[in-house]
Amino acid sequence: MSSTPKTASSSTLATALQQKIEARTARVGIIGLGYVGLPLTLLFSEEKFVVTGFDIDRKKVETLNADGSYIHRIPPTDIATARKGGFSATTDFKQIETMDAIVICVPTPLNENREPDLSYITSTAEALAPHLRAGQLVLLESTTYPGTTEEVLLPILESQNKKGLKVSRGEGKDFFVAFSPEREDPGNDTVARRDIPKVVGGVDATATDLAAALYGSIFNRTVRVSTPAAAEMTKLLENIYRCVNIALVNELKQLCLRMGIDIWEVIEAASTKPFGFHPFYPGPGLGGHCIPIDPFYLSWKAKQFDFHTRFIELSGEVNTAMPYHVVSAVGAALNHSKKAVNGSKVLVLGVSYKRDIDDLRESPALKIIELLQRDGANVSYNDPYFPTIGSGRHYDLQMKRSELTNLGQYDCVLIVTDHSDYDYKGIVRDAQLVVDTRNATRGISSPKIVRC
Repeated sequence: MSSTPKTASSSTLATALQQKIEARTARVGIIGLGYVGLPLTLLFSEEKFVVTGFDIDRKKVETLNADGSYIHRIPPTDIATARKGGFSATTDFKQIETMDAIVICVPTPLNENREPDLSYITSTAEALAPHLRAGQLVLLESTTYPGTTEEVLLPILESQNKKGLKVSRGEGKDFFVAFSPEREDPGNDTVARRDIPKVVGGVDATATDLAAALYGSIFNRTVRVSTPAAAEMTKLLENIYRCVNIALVNELKQLCLRMGIDIWEVIEAASTKPFGFHPFYPGPGLGGHCIPIDPFYLSWKAKQFDFHTRFIELSGEVNTAMPYHVVSAVGAALNHSKKAVNGSKVLVLGVSYKRDIDDLRESPALKIIELLQRDGANVSYNDPYFPTIGSGRHYDLQMKRSELTNLGQYDCVLIVTDHSDYDYKGIVRDAQLVVDTRNATRGISSPKIVRC
């Protein structure tokens, strides 16, 4: 663990809160018990903090209070252990007043016009503001554009609390606010969560110190930056870096297909260089909550400064176009077999956005299914993590999982997510045609396989 941070300030409120953090008597409230909030809850619980989870989804709350889990990588035994340590979940925001630190972990999606949708942040701020009290620390973890903490969150907290409380801005006021970006990587078992450094940026130095003290109790390293905006931009840089490089390799993949070159072989060879190169891999499109969304958040904010982020926007366009490329490749492969997409039976393998996780957020599979259906294909799917696909913010599929039997009935089996549970040799053997977007069939030689 990191060493104990310096005393937050001479402020009585700040000193009292820091002492509670150090003694593990501070009560921690986590708002939003999804892929970010629930793992964070367990980290605090492991370090003997009493944690209360807040969520508007009553079903999630009931599941957790019954020692259950709705996230595949978090076993029910972990929830049961946390419950024994004092963890409970609730939909009652009145309990906010009893918390010492409040961490907001709510979604920040895009709207239909691919503009930032901060409705979850604003509604959360409006729900907790009436229950704020002096001496509390409020932390925002939701990925967003620089300025959100001070321009959106703070005004609501100050204007809608019932006690006239003001945020600390260097003069030791009533409550403290900071931003600390989440750095969750679903499915990554190689880096322990507590080993991922935690970036913190407070509205003032006192808030930064308190945030560092709180997170320093569960993470092995904290990294302080000067402002919430710097912390917000840090998260965007991390994900836009990945977005840009994935767009580059997706574009190179399409060029290599035309040139008859195996992009995967090229990447493997380039990866042998011991400096100046980091491998990124092509795919059917971006998924997850951050990488497909963050470039649009920054581009939208940049326009307020009369700045056009051409490079970033181009990367977003390349990645957004990848599901269309996949559907085009399916059409070409079927055409080569003298079949049309219209009327063909297509089985999509894998609908989660990433291998071996139960996360549909922004998954390219959803768009691919919609495009194939629009073109008249009879689409089925299989994914070990999803027995059904219902509806979401940008899709309404209402499908049930098909079993991996009689693959020969399908005109095309389309590999979208390369789950490790799949027997790819058996799939190629039994299918009429396999279109592979992930290089899952590497090492398998068959005229049935089309890699795209």
